[in-house]
Amino acid sequence: MFDLKLIRDNPEIVKESLSHRKDTASIDEILRIDQERKLKLTALEELRHSRKGGKMDPEAGRKLRDQINAIEVETNEMDARIKDLLLRVPNMPDSSVPVGVSEEDNVIVRTVGESPRFDFKPLPHWELGEKLGIIDFERGVKLSGTRFYVLNGWGARLQRALISFFLDTHTFQHGYKEVYLPFMVKRETMQASGNLPKFADNLYRDIEEDYWFVPTAEVPITSLHSGEILSAEVMPINYVAYTACFRREKMSAGKDVRGIKRGHQFDKVEMYKLVAPETSMTELEKMVKDAEDICLKLGLPYRVKLLNTSDMGFSSTKTYDLEMWSAGQGEWLEVSSCSNCKDFQGRRANIRYRPSSDEKPQFVHTLNGSGLALPRVMIAVMENYQQADGSIKVPDVLQKYVGTDFIRKT
Repeated sequence: MFDLKLIRDNPEIVKESLSHRKDTASIDEILRIDQERKLKLTALEELRHSRKGGKMDPEAGRKLRDQINAIEVETNEMDARIKDLLLRVPNMPDSSVPVGVSEEDNVIVRTVGESPRFDFKPLPHWELGEKLGIIDFERGVKLSGTRFYVLNGWGARLQRALISFFLDTHTFQHGYKEVYLPFMVKRETMQASGNLPKFADNLYRDIEEDYWFVPTAEVPITSLHSGEILSAEVMPINYVAYTACFRREKMSAGKDVRGIKRGHQFDKVEMYKLVAPETSMTELEKMVKDAEDICLKLGLPYRVKLLNTSDMGFSSTKTYDLEMWSAGQGEWLEVSSCSNCKDFQGRRANIRYRPSSDEKPQFVHTLNGSGLALPRVMIAVMENYQQADGSIKVPDVLQKYVGTDFIRKT
């Protein structure tokens, strides 16, 4: 949650940061209610003091009690309103983030690898998948509707292989601890990560139980240590998790309607860090390198972009995107987004750490990043490794997981 003290002390700085993010959160409304609340609290203290001041007749005592109760109700309502408004204020961009107005203002940091050259016209994955019988769009729609599909045979094995390869690489080589998490969480858990209340319309929900389907493993991992004070000895904490992810995709209506690029259900392996504040920017660079290592091992061309102020996620203060080249579609596909949230999520989830035994606890900094996201890596593998005979070569690092070196029509 956004720091109310920061708004009180530096309202113009906060407003400027929101303008750079093209966000309309009402800072003036927060300050107005906060000031009104202070006046109410002052009046409340005076009434309580009067009540303790001496004897009074029953009627006067009843009226005073009613006044106190009424103001207490009002201040509680103001507290709830301020909290709701604060929950809708996005994180402030770091000073190193470029100011921009659209995705065109993102900065390409580096491009690694060269796009494959073919002596034939490369096919998009939806044609490849259907020709090989590994993606069934028709039955996906029959089961669940648009933006759903079925992976068959080698297609299902390839997806499972990628997940296992991601997890093994991050746990055995990059120093992350694997966790298996619920795919449904409580409202408080969704709120702690920054998804509620701002993005309720893009989330799936079980209304009767008030369970929310996770849009990413970042959501449950954020609350693993909610309400805790961590010791300096356990920092940094590095987690990695696989989850299915569920998003309504209302914000992308009409976009990427062909193929498996954007669906309501997809798989993702997520990296997550809880770190000391002074190390969080260094840890962000490490996380990006961990995501890049997956791209390098797969032998796929990719690029790293630093997002500008208008293109970052709600909870982020600085974000790098990783994009893989899609040979069949001739475009770059986002496969990872690595973000430093500083104390934004730590404050919402009330996660603190004590630097030393004689110091006060402070909020941890949190970072998250896809390591990597499917199905776009599936797309990149299929389209970049397609062969003239219509088969797909399986990248060397995946062959032991898939169980074959080429995927052919069976």
